[in-house]
Amino acid sequence: MSKVCQGPKCHTYDTTDRKRGPKGNKKNQTRTISTYSYGDQSFCTLTCQNDWWEIHGTRAVDHFGRLHNPIILAEENAWRRTYNYDWYDNQDQPRYHEINTVTQAIRPCSQE
Repeated sequence: MSKVCQGPKCHTYDTTDRKRGPKGNKKNQTRTISTYSYGDQSFCTLTCQNDWWEIHGTRAVDHFGRLHNPIILAEENAWRRTYNYDWYDNQDQPRYHEINTVTQAIRPCSQE
């Protein structure tokens, strides 16, 4: 089963690949999702994705959880696991380490 674009106005955009039907009786049709896709393979173009968002975006954010307070990146929760590029030169070091994105401190990674 082929996926079709979920853009509410996809069929209104006049392009040759949307034209279907016999000569003299052509009609525009919603595109199928092919190689190029957007929005987790739900839309054929960013325009169609934006059309959907314009209609349903506010309801989607309200449904899945609107933020009412800012998220704060503090020193305690700023640790990110990154690749240790010095490992190539000195393989006695761990391949990965953790960097605190707030303080730029480095510590050995607890998992390899």
